[in-house]
Amino acid sequence: MDIYNLTTMKEFFLLGLTDLTEVHYPLFLFLAVIYQVTLLGNCTILLAIGTEKKLHTPMYYLLANRSLLDIFCPSAIIPKMLENLLTEKQSISFVGCALQLYFLVALVGTKAFLLALMAYDRHVAICYPLHYTLIMTKVLCAQLTAGIWTAGFLNSLLHTVLTFHLSFCKSHQVNQYYCDILPVMVLSCSSTFVSKLLVLVEGGILGISAFLITLISYIYIISTILKIQSAEGKRKAFSTCASHLIVVCLFYGTILFTYLRPSSSQHSPARDRLISMLYTIITPMINPIIYSLRNTEVKGAIKKVLCYSKRNSHKELT
Repeated sequence: MDIYNLTTMKEFFLLGLTDLTEVHYPLFLFLAVIYQVTLLGNCTILLAIGTEKKLHTPMYYLLANRSLLDIFCPSAIIPKMLENLLTEKQSISFVGCALQLYFLVALVGTKAFLLALMAYDRHVAICYPLHYTLIMTKVLCAQLTAGIWTAGFLNSLLHTVLTFHLSFCKSHQVNQYYCDILPVMVLSCSSTFVSKLLVLVEGGILGISAFLITLISYIYIISTILKIQSAEGKRKAFSTCASHLIVVCLFYGTILFTYLRPSSSQHSPARDRLISMLYTIITPMINPIIYSLRNTEVKGAIKKVLCYSKRNSHKELT
């Protein structure tokens, strides 16, 4: 039975947008604009960090990785959504579904680990400013960053293999607008106990660990800031971590709102699925705006990039 199902099944059907047929074209335009803004915003931050030498520090190296994740995460979902909205086929191949799930879980997991690493970086910078360059070296930062990317993708590989090793003899209609672990698992006719247990235990341990590192780091950061006597000193210390703190609240807030809301008959499945777009599609677009508005150094680097582009354009016209 398992071999038969795995070898004969060719595609899944994504039902997340099928009950929104009357707004397919407006939604297509809406998502296309969001995707373009997301790419433009994050690429601008990457360009600003890459061209401004004074931003070649661990803090901005981590921010560049954050922008990469904010580019890759929606790129795993939106192009297929746009295709399905335009063609109204709503289908995705078996391999395409597996790859989409793999990259989405890997990128979201890596993002949680990266937020924890960024929180630790700010903890060292604020609580141990005199030893920051000795503790948070560029080599250590690169090693830790490579470690969290590796951990995120290995974690996702484990979940993806266990999910798609199941046999699928039920409906192939995924009740979501992208392939996610639980919506795919419910289609299986074989036992999903081990896979679900692993998602809860292993995923929970890693997720809670990343959250606790972030939380504990900010407890120490806030405690240190409150001990600073001058108001100007407090403002400067808080400004170095304000953008990251907003992004952390946005990331964990949208995930909690998506997965831990009480079930209610007042919420339609379509509305719930649209709400799940918050952390996969909306936040990657908002994050560059937060960093560019709250961080004066990033803002200054972006202005330099824009002015340089304008000068080049003016030279070409003349």
